[in-house]
Order: sequence, then structure tokens, then C-alpha cells
Amino acid sequence: MKAPSQILGKASASDSEVAHVILERLEDASEAITPKRVVFASVMVLLIAIASIFSIIWVIPYENVDVEVVYMQAGSGHVVLVEIDNKGSRAIEDVSLTIRFLDSEGAEIDRHDFYLSKLPAHSSISNTPSDDLELIVLGQSVWEDYSIEITLEYIDNDAQRNLHTWTHEVGDWTRESFVDQTPFELF
Repeated sequence: MKAPSQILGKASASDSEVAHVILERLEDASEAITPKRVVFASVMVLLIAIASIFSIIWVIPYENVDVEVVYMQAGSGHVVLVEIDNKGSRAIEDVSLTIRFLDSEGAEIDRHDFYLSKLPAHSSISNTPSDDLELIVLGQSVWEDYSIEITLEYIDNDAQRNLHTWTHEVGDWTRESFVDQTPFELF
């Protein structure tokens, strides 16, 4: 094994001059880099990163629709509340939602159909005075098990019809909530 002095060798005068020049340039650079400049550069990088994330969320087309379902039971019956949330960057059109309340054998007890011509991007719709996404089932026993079937159909940005159906077993608890999601699709 060679000794460290043999591996590195002896520095010549020209090597010393080059090292001295490099050291002087580093000193000049350290004088030019002040804490204010470091903070300013960090803030600029942060602003660029936030602008990039913002453009990804609003500019790049993607599809992401959620259906939030809340089930409640009381002494007189059952209530199903639904919210459609278009988290995508483009509007969806011809939105159709069907809420079906089924008994344990799959027989339909009650249903509610909802239609909306267009749901803009980054918006949602739920049960408000002008939007009826509520199913009230009166007179049914609260001691039985039931199913809620949610069917969502819409036309996406690519003019393709999407159909999604979800079924939830309910009845064990007086209040249950579910979030159904369509597959996340870019472009």
C-alpha cells in the first residue's frame, strides 16, 4: 500500500497559484452572498413552486368526482343526504344521480332521481333549497338492515359517458357516512 504522500504527490508552484486564485474567487463570492440575498432567493423559489402547483391544479385537465353519502335513521324512518363534488379541473355535463333505498332482499323501497345539466370544475352540489339531493323514507322499521345504492352518470370533458354504481349496507348504526370516488384520470 502506498503512503498518502505518494498518492497525492507534491504540489507544484502552478498548482499553488491555481489554488490561490480559486480561494480568492470563493472569498469574493462569499462577500456577494448575503443573508438578505439567501432569504430573497428562498422566497422566490417558494413562489415559483406555489405557482407550479397552482397551474397543475387549474390548468392540466383531470377528472375526479366524489359522491358523499350520509345515512341517518330516526324513530319515524330514514334520511339519506348526498353531495356530488367535482374536484376535477373541467366541468362535467348531463349529471344524473339515482339514490335507491333497498331492503335486505334487494327490493326497492324508495328512490330519488336527480339531474343537473352542468357541474362546474372545483364545485359541489348538495341538498340546498334549490338542489334536492335528499331521500326521506318514512314508515320503515329502523331495526332492519337496508342497502343504499348510488348510481352516478355524467359526460366528462372528453365527451365520454361515465357510469358508476356503489352499494352500501346500512342499518347497524343510527348515522353512517360514505365517500364514493370515481377513478382519478389525467387528460
